[in-house]
Amino acid sequence: MPNIKSAIKRVKVAEKANAANSQAKSAMRTTVKKAEQALANNAENAQELVVAASKALDKAASKGLIHKNAAARKKSRLAQKAN
Repeated sequence: MPNIKSAIKRVKVAEKANAANSQAKSAMRTTVKKAEQALANNAENAQELVVAASKALDKAASKGLIHKNAAARKKSRLAQKAN
């Protein structure tokens, strides 16, 4: 544990950011997984779930949770499965 006040604060801020980022990334993965399962099962709401997954991927990329090219690749593969 750091002794300097600013370093102590950085540790706290980093932990808080890490928790928020982990939660957002996990939610994004869940959304993508649900869309893929819906496509595999030919569910009625599959198209809505694909749109939600695309939105989640874009949001994660804009926040820097995943690389923008990774988001584009995942969106492209989802769209291919949808057609």
